[in-house]
Amino acid sequence: MTVDHATTEDRASLDDVLQAAKAVTSRFGDEYYREVDEKSAFPEEFAKTAEQAGLHSVMIPEEYGGWGLGVTEASVITEEINRSGGAGAAIHAAMFAMGIVVNHGSEELKRKWLPQITSGDVRLTTFALTEPNAGTDTSKLATTATRDGDDWVFNGQKVFISRAAYTDLMVIMARTSPSPDPKKPGLGISCFLIDIRDVDPKRLGMRQIPLMFNHHTYELFIDNLRVPGEALIGEEGKGFKYLFDGLNAERIVIAAECIGDGKWFIDKAVKYANERVLFGRPIGANQAIQHPIAKGYAHLQAADAMRWQAAAAYDTRQPNSPELANIAKYLASEASWDLAQTCMQTHGGFGLAREYDIERKFRDNRVFQVAPVSPNMVLNYLSHKVLGMPKSY
Repeated sequence: MTVDHATTEDRASLDDVLQAAKAVTSRFGDEYYREVDEKSAFPEEFAKTAEQAGLHSVMIPEEYGGWGLGVTEASVITEEINRSGGAGAAIHAAMFAMGIVVNHGSEELKRKWLPQITSGDVRLTTFALTEPNAGTDTSKLATTATRDGDDWVFNGQKVFISRAAYTDLMVIMARTSPSPDPKKPGLGISCFLIDIRDVDPKRLGMRQIPLMFNHHTYELFIDNLRVPGEALIGEEGKGFKYLFDGLNAERIVIAAECIGDGKWFIDKAVKYANERVLFGRPIGANQAIQHPIAKGYAHLQAADAMRWQAAAAYDTRQPNSPELANIAKYLASEASWDLAQTCMQTHGGFGLAREYDIERKFRDNRVFQVAPVSPNMVLNYLSHKVLGMPKSY
């Protein structure tokens, strides 16, 4: 990681955060993640160590036991996790999902849960948004939360909910009323923070979805799940607004994960290109090998510059923050995926061998071409919202 885009005053803070992250990641290298992947296990030891070090609470204010920092510092942590061979997904939901609670939750809600999260007494590792018929089109959410006395009663279904079986608390989106304005279908959606410990599995069922990468993703079946009224985050019906505040932070920490992956791919490709000798010289002497790596490096540097700009805009609540967050995620995911393919091609047949770890990171990185927002939807957003062209979706 470089901190060239930070001020001199900020640089020490970023370096401190980086060193704190490295103190954890240095204990978990490629071999650890390879073994976890081969067993299809959750990286529990890493996640707990990271939480004990407080990495997950970087964006929680100090008064609640957190670090009181921003998405800039959160991105430093997730980049380092991916740069070390891991996946920031193990803890990143606590960062951006807690941002929703911090920015929009009541003081009562924050004082009840944030200190327990920062201390590690409870875990928040998941964000329940996506549904079978409402993926990218979030306004079509069908899961409902209905008032019954002082409680909310949830019914519906969620899909592709990562780490759901490894969480105590869940931020969940549900429709609490029909939208009063057809032109604003997101109205009437609310956001909740619910405690799912000791929940009857008949009320909240989970089915793990086998995937090409090891992120422990689930389908949720919600049947008359009753939660207390205090679980509501902010105002009823304004969850759609809160959602995008959290998603912009998510785009930035994901961009940083892509950058961490990209640096991992570059290191592996350069090392192998320098060591592998064919026809009497290192393969890295061939422009067909070195140029794709150099090109990928240049594109990654450009994406990294946008990451810092997007993070600074988010932390200072600039109006162009959504635009920059989307661009950062788009450029970083494109650059890292190109490098994933370059690294695989550089290694040839050895890239397919599990002991080299390339195929594992290759599979892990592919998800960023789909989630948390697809490249096509970023381009749609920029075309319509930024450039002023007609809406295409």
